[in-house]
This record gives sequence, C-alpha cells and structure tokens, in this order.
Amino acid sequence: AFQCSSQTPCYCSIKSPVTGKIFSSPHAWGYVAPGHPEAPSRVQRSVQYLKSQGWPVEGDFPPATSEDLLRVHSPSLLQQVQSGQFEDPDTPVLPHIDDFARWSAGAALAALASALQGTPAFSLMRPPGHHAGRSQLGGFCYFNNLAGAVEKALAAGHRVTIVDIDVHHGNGTQDIVQGKPDLLFLSLHQVPLYPGTGLRSEGNCLNIPLSPGTTGAQYLKALEQAMKRVETFKPTLLAVSAGFDTYKEDPLANLALDLETYVAIGQRLAALGCPRFAVLEGGYSTDLPQCIERFLTGFFE
Repeated sequence: AFQCSSQTPCYCSIKSPVTGKIFSSPHAWGYVAPGHPEAPSRVQRSVQYLKSQGWPVEGDFPPATSEDLLRVHSPSLLQQVQSGQFEDPDTPVLPHIDDFARWSAGAALAALASALQGTPAFSLMRPPGHHAGRSQLGGFCYFNNLAGAVEKALAAGHRVTIVDIDVHHGNGTQDIVQGKPDLLFLSLHQVPLYPGTGLRSEGNCLNIPLSPGTTGAQYLKALEQAMKRVETFKPTLLAVSAGFDTYKEDPLANLALDLETYVAIGQRLAALGCPRFAVLEGGYSTDLPQCIERFLTGFFE
C-alpha cells in the first residue's frame, strides 16, 4: 500500500479497493495507429495493473447505439465516422473505428447506469471523447462518450455537473452542452495548449486556464475555488472527464501534478455527495495505471 510521507494532513493514503465499478473490455485495445500516443497499451496496462491490485473490472455492457449517439451528435458525424470519410491529423481513419468508438461510448453509458443505481463507476476505455463536438471530431476523439451519457441523464430530469480534469480543454463537450440550463460544465486545463479554446468562462461553462508548470497544490487550490460554484449549482449527478495528462511525467503537456494529487482530486469530487461516474480521456505516461488507481481511491470513497 502507498503511504504518504508528508507530516501534514493530506489525502494520500492508498487503501484497499473501495466500492465502485470499473467498466472495460478488449474492444478498447482492438485498434492501433502505429506511432500514435493514443495507443492500446494505455488501457491494456491499466486494466492489468488494476486487476493485479484487486480492483474489479467488468466487461459486460453493450456498445452505444445510433440512437444513443444521436442525442449529442449530428447524423452527418455518425456517417463520417462509419464511412471513414473524414480528415484530421490527430484522429486517424482506421478499420472499424466506428465499432470501437461505439464500445467506448457504451462503457460510459454503463458507468452512468451504475452511478444512478448508487455505485460510483469509471469507464476505462478508448478512444477518448471530450474533443468531439456535435458535428466534428478531433483530438483523438470520434464520439463524445461522456456527453452522450450526460444527455441521457438530463432527459431523465437530472441536474448535472461535468468536471473535466484533462489537461486539454474539453472543446467538444462545451460545444454540446453550452446553454443547457440544467448543466454546469467545469474545465481546468493548460493554456496555451491544444485546442486553443477555453480561455474564458461562457454562461454555464466555467473554464479555468492553468499556466505550464502548475503544481498539484496550485491545481487543488484552483479546483477548490471552482467547486464553490458547483456546490451552489446543487447537481444531482456528477460526471467527470478524467484525463491524466496533467501528470508531471506526461509527454504531451506541461503541468506538474504528482500521483498523490489525484487522490485529493477524487476525494474532493466525491465530497459533493451525489451520484457520480467518470470516463477516461487523456493520459500518456507510463504511470497512467497508477494515476488512475490514485484517482479512483478518492473518487470511489
């Protein structure tokens, strides 16, 4: 077990796995683009590590249907992904990518269902989703997994907060949810960095730009300030875009969070006390499995 060496009160003790569900399946590592950082090993190694530490991983869930995806995406985007008729330098056309993206979206829906039944959940799948907007894909993302699940919850009458902790701004999510009265979107992200959006807050979208080199302590301070707005909003459901490219060793960005910070992030989000689920977004260091474990230790409490 991990034990924090700090002599001040902290969130850093890693305990035995606590109550929660993790959804993943081999569909997450069934496709590959040679040399691409969004590689199958991200999920495969994470699943293997979590299982070795005693965390339960479930694979019994269906892929998202077209009806599920059309809650948040245009028919033209679905057609583009299915046919492979799109061009994006970061988001390659790959055989059967439509099927793999549907499985990732399906895991997010399974995580939502678990949360609404009272058990916190995490979707450990790929491709990620938060750069996919209503009618466009990009940034490694084909369909917006989290937004699709959230829209289903909104239709059922829930009041939802999305917290995006990926190092990149969730521009696709903001495109989908902006202006929705029963939804608050919070994104903490590095600026400058891809996709170059999220420089200011707009309506129900609270954007917190962070400078390169931001430490864990600075990040937690910014999160704490933002959570005051979330608490005022009084959500009945929390959905988290859980990216771990904020980690100090991540090769694609320049923040400086350490492993212990993810426990604190998870605990602060869990402290809202409402049903909650999270989906994997980015995170490209070799320590991704440990980053996920730390976050879930706090988030599943």
